[in-house]
Amino acid sequence: KKKELEEFILRFSANVAKSKQTTSRKKMIEKLNIEEIKPSSRRYPGIIFTPNREPGNQILEVKGLTKSIEGKVLFKDLNFNVEKDDKIVFISRDPRAMTALFQIINGEEKPEAGTFQWGQTITTTYLPLDNAKYFDSDYNLIDWLSQFAGDTNEVFLKGFLGRMLFSGEELLKKVSVLSGGEKMRCMISRMMLTDANCLILDTPTNHLDLESIQAFNNTLQSFRGNVLFSSHDHEFIQTVANRIIELTPNGIIDKMMDYDDYITDPTVAELREKLYK
Repeated sequence: KKKELEEFILRFSANVAKSKQTTSRKKMIEKLNIEEIKPSSRRYPGIIFTPNREPGNQILEVKGLTKSIEGKVLFKDLNFNVEKDDKIVFISRDPRAMTALFQIINGEEKPEAGTFQWGQTITTTYLPLDNAKYFDSDYNLIDWLSQFAGDTNEVFLKGFLGRMLFSGEELLKKVSVLSGGEKMRCMISRMMLTDANCLILDTPTNHLDLESIQAFNNTLQSFRGNVLFSSHDHEFIQTVANRIIELTPNGIIDKMMDYDDYITDPTVAELREKLYK
């Protein structure tokens, strides 16, 4: 129990949104008596992504992409190739840059310049930062998920939702009244149904509890496909990403290294100073 509390504090100590929970857990550690510990009743969702086919060698080619918002350049003349087995975290001082890039490569927005091309063997699924449009309906959870399922058998859908910790009367709840965390679990269910071999995730840990974050974290580490994502969670980035691309108004920094090395590398720090001027 103490280890779990310490893990929560370590992960979220810099997260303003969870500051009250962090303080609460610190107090719990102070009061913790080892004799009072009971077996954990925590429940972890069953997040498993199963690609329908192995990706080929050509994943994604990006050439000359440029995007601005309200006169501010987010990225300019963006060029990179995604290679097989890449799990790339995209970072920037302006988080709108990652959202804009993901919307472009998912076909939801158009760039001001440039092109992108997915490989022929690649199937994608997208977890957007703003999922409000997906829940603007009177559907219950079962009917909502059936929109995205090839198999609309109710037993199958209930089982699938059960993996994401929805059961009983919860399944008949209208999706429009779900909490942020519940909506995120629904969106993850939708993604799992696609069997895609490339995941595009815009800040995937938003609204999730620690158990869901850990389950998500674990499955992405073992996922046999490509992951393109953004995140504010240091540990999530450190344990999932094997490549880092930083988007700036004047170019990119593209490094095959882990996050801890990236943020302490003096060469990277020098590049950042130049590119953000």
